[in-house]
Amino acid sequence: MADLLITGATIITVDQDRRVISDGALAVTDGRIAAIGHRAEIEATHDATEVIDATGKVMLPGLIDVHAHAGHGLIKNMGMDQGDVWEEICGEVYTTGSTPGFWYTEARLAALERLRFGVTCGVSLLGGGDTIMRSDSPDYASAHMEGVTEIGTRDVMAIGPTRAPHPRTYATWLPNGRTERHPVSFEQQLATCQEVLSRWHGANDGRLSVALLYPVLRDEHERDMSPGDYETACGEAQIVRAMSRASGVIFTQDGHWCGSVRRAQDLGLLGSDALLSHAIDLHEDEIALCAETETRIAHNPSALASVMGRCPAVELMDAGVTVALGSDATAPDRSGDMFRHMQQAMHYHRRHFQDTGILPPGKTLEMATIDGARALGMEAEIGSLEVGKKADAILIDMQRPHLYPLNMEPFRVIYFANGNDVDTVLVDGEVLLRDGAPTKIDMGRVLTDAQREADAMIDRIGARDMLGIPKGFWGQTRYDGGGA
Repeated sequence: MADLLITGATIITVDQDRRVISDGALAVTDGRIAAIGHRAEIEATHDATEVIDATGKVMLPGLIDVHAHAGHGLIKNMGMDQGDVWEEICGEVYTTGSTPGFWYTEARLAALERLRFGVTCGVSLLGGGDTIMRSDSPDYASAHMEGVTEIGTRDVMAIGPTRAPHPRTYATWLPNGRTERHPVSFEQQLATCQEVLSRWHGANDGRLSVALLYPVLRDEHERDMSPGDYETACGEAQIVRAMSRASGVIFTQDGHWCGSVRRAQDLGLLGSDALLSHAIDLHEDEIALCAETETRIAHNPSALASVMGRCPAVELMDAGVTVALGSDATAPDRSGDMFRHMQQAMHYHRRHFQDTGILPPGKTLEMATIDGARALGMEAEIGSLEVGKKADAILIDMQRPHLYPLNMEPFRVIYFANGNDVDTVLVDGEVLLRDGAPTKIDMGRVLTDAQREADAMIDRIGARDMLGIPKGFWGQTRYDGGGA
């Protein structure tokens, strides 16, 4: 007796044979896929406690987002069109302007957005841009993990020290609304990482994981760093990398660019358990380094970094490198909708090569499923619909004008679907989204709490003036001072 039987869907398995099964069925037992095949075959051999009729729907593996930032969901696009203000707001919030309540509430909102869009597993850096993590105390990471747990999706939370020099000033908010500012050393941040690893890696029946990070180091002329600080930072990066290897977790870095992959290789940071985000304007020798070391790449085609330079994702994949898709989070000008990012990826690279045959839709879907799982070292468990794997799956409601007529489904869902077409989501065989609504939590409460925490954060940092419409928003072809 199976726990769950889903029948009637067109199943895009992304398995080794890349089967597409019309009028298919999938049986789930103890959180794993017990059988998958044609409906008549599966129904004849499997009874189930619960049956979901998925006629008129398309089933996909749960989507995987390999790069995003926790915290961004409550900041969104505040100040993004005013030079570097958005980055400055992030830096202030993630060091001195946030409470555990902020991280808990934002985690629920971001995880709910992912769930609603069919993203069953995602990486969440505990802060950002590329340098500021909330690593002064384990309380903030715990708040994030507790928030995600309430939604039920998989989360790989990345945490690590800030870039040298240290100490860095953080602040704790007291119940009376006042703050206590305190210097935080590299050693304290490292101790936070160790505590978070011990407490959360593998928690919630394996749905929660921890990754470690250290900010990217480009070269000895790194911006705003003295030679001594740069030398210190190189040593710190190696310490964090040693910890990631000893703990058996992913090591990730955000924002590789302009020769930084060479520097990472010189420092011994690369490897099959390393995930480098953005990776724009790489040189040919850096592509070769990624291939030789089996280093993985998180490609974020909708990110601001992809405006400033190009990730050679096609060239990397042609060289044998695993390249997976990331959203780069729900800010400042993008969402967690991986359908949007798949479509953006195709257009991004086709425009570069001026060739519409580049990056076929099937390969693009692989980047958001099985390649994402491989980038996280999870390909044996998730990323495709195969017997024995965890039952992470989504159903897309095809009964919509933009998805009709019902034919060529693998093309239709990748070219035309969006996150709001997701009807049902399973993680470990548990139905977390049914008929477009979350099953474990009240969505209205999540939104109300998010609004309250966002307003409190805005008042803490005195940023009400960042909520207005900036000069140049209307009637001009460009902002006077440029965008973010």
